[in-house]
Amino acid sequence: METARPAFDRVLLKLSGEALMGDMDYGIDPVYIRRLAGEVKAISDVGVEVAMVIGGGNIFRGAGLAEAGMDRVTGDHMGMLATVINCLSMQDALENLGAYCRVMSALPINAVCEDYIRRRAVRHLEKGRIVLFAAGTGNPFFTTDSAASLRAVEVGADVMIKGTKVDGIYDKDPMKHDDAVKYDTVSFDEAVQKRLGVMDTTAIVMCRENNLPVKVFNMNSSGDLMRLIMGENIGTTVKQTD
Repeated sequence: METARPAFDRVLLKLSGEALMGDMDYGIDPVYIRRLAGEVKAISDVGVEVAMVIGGGNIFRGAGLAEAGMDRVTGDHMGMLATVINCLSMQDALENLGAYCRVMSALPINAVCEDYIRRRAVRHLEKGRIVLFAAGTGNPFFTTDSAASLRAVEVGADVMIKGTKVDGIYDKDPMKHDDAVKYDTVSFDEAVQKRLGVMDTTAIVMCRENNLPVKVFNMNSSGDLMRLIMGENIGTTVKQTD
């Protein structure tokens, strides 16, 4: 009997910084990040090449700091450093489980991680290492969603997978509306026009222009990441339409 193969060879997994908080109000929940790391290692163990981008909203959010009066560029640089902290914590959790991984930063911080060099990142992936891309794009005014779509295109990922708190994309917030309707599939243009809140417009356009499908699923639902990787219809797919 033939063993089922993963539906994708190389993926980029995007997580918000808030995903690392678990049930906490701030920071990183060690128990929760260990569970996440276990799910990521599991898909790596079945032969999928895994890259990751993690936001910094559990520590700092540049746009929020700017609204409070801080210089936006300074706030965004603080947010980038927060993503480095999150990536280092995920690296630690993965290595404790026996995974091999590298953190690559768009801002040079040689004492704690590697500089982001595209060819080196691809080589790490080819060797089966999990690669965590930190510090966004290295530029202010760009979100980590934009960084994730950029890195996914640069390293040739088959799909960008976005882990959220809900099981896909809805026509309105399912946390607030009982009659919210879930989409199985949505086009990039529809996601923009209907303002479905999948990602910011820059990130969606980047994926659309490079024909990179996006899958949105609930990262809190244990086992769903593996099921998605194996080709099951999990969450919502955002893709190019004819």
